Amino acid sequence: MSANETPNSGYHLSLPAPAPKDRIGFMHVVMLSKACIVGAYQRKLEELAALPDIRLTVLVPPGWRDDRGAQVLERVFTRGYELRSTPIALNGHFHTHFYPRLRQELRDLQPDLLHIDEEPYNLATRQALGLARRLQIPTCFFTWQNLNRAYPPPFRWWERFAFRHATSAIAGNHDAKRVLQEKGFSGPVRVIPQFGVDPAIFRPAQESRPERPFTMGYAGGFISAKGLDTLVHACALFHGDWRLVLAGSGEQEIALRALAEALGIETQLCWQGRIKSTDMAAFYQTLDAFILPSRSQSNWVEQFGRVLVEAMACAIPVVGSDSGEIPHVIGDAGLIFPEDNIILLAECLQQLIQDPKLRTDLGQKGRARVLAHFTQAKIARETYEVYVDILTRQQ
Repeated sequence: MSANETPNSGYHLSLPAPAPKDRIGFMHVVMLSKACIVGAYQRKLEELAALPDIRLTVLVPPGWRDDRGAQVLERVFTRGYELRSTPIALNGHFHTHFYPRLRQELRDLQPDLLHIDEEPYNLATRQALGLARRLQIPTCFFTWQNLNRAYPPPFRWWERFAFRHATSAIAGNHDAKRVLQEKGFSGPVRVIPQFGVDPAIFRPAQESRPERPFTMGYAGGFISAKGLDTLVHACALFHGDWRLVLAGSGEQEIALRALAEALGIETQLCWQGRIKSTDMAAFYQTLDAFILPSRSQSNWVEQFGRVLVEAMACAIPVVGSDSGEIPHVIGDAGLIFPEDNIILLAECLQQLIQDPKLRTDLGQKGRARVLAHFTQAKIARETYEVYVDILTRQQ
């Protein structure tokens, strides 16, 4: 794309259609996904590629920037498929980034199906759907959006275009499926989390833990929506020997450090920094409990909480607020408290501190729940079934 072109200018070009392919028993799927720059997430791609009669190519940017910092492309699990880096424009702009070489990529690859791992109201989705439509490639998109929101132009136009022209959709949570249907998307929608976990990597610690203070942890962005101030306030109600490990980065870090100091607990907080995805299992294995204290915002509620299933897979008991999808993820395998409720969060954590058997029982239930619902293999198989359904209906 030249400097004088707009992101939409390529949509009006006449592109040659690929030669017909026999889709019976074989499919070439191209996935466009900035999320798959994270090494741990790539295990799903390996599981997908290992399923029958599929060739998988995954297009990812060289990196991504957001309010948690910069993430460069990791190449960790790359067996059985092609992980191809392609340039991204407007890096860090969630809804207006796009891919300048995408037209050429699709012309070169000529896939049977395009999986757009983006929200329907994003420019990257509009770009990919427009190109796929001209190349007569069936498509599906992914959505986490669990709030029924009316978007201003041009986002509303892009969303409507996706609803008209996408063949199918994958929703990451139950409310996201409901929102799609309320907004008028009439195609098939399957509820499948974007990624699962590999239980061979995220597993209980193999060695006994050394003597230490009761250790709680959080991992993710230090942003208001994650409710970390609630967690810090709750910890200040404890007496005795405990430690809170906060792994990540974000705009709230200075304020959280100041809050801990004002409450007199700064020496019991450990600031871990952002941890590589491939080192997260080792982080969880050092904990006695993991907490996700998310708080709903006017424009966001918790859409899944992947860190919960990672901790659960390691048999670490989890505590989560009741924001969004968290109660559905945890089920009966952890403790839930009303978001922003400092007292009830403290009570949940006090239960875990005082009751080792409860910690063990919840840890075992958590791992069992992950094995039943949230492994990368299960997520890959369900995604594969979406692909088969799309191409079967195209016959």
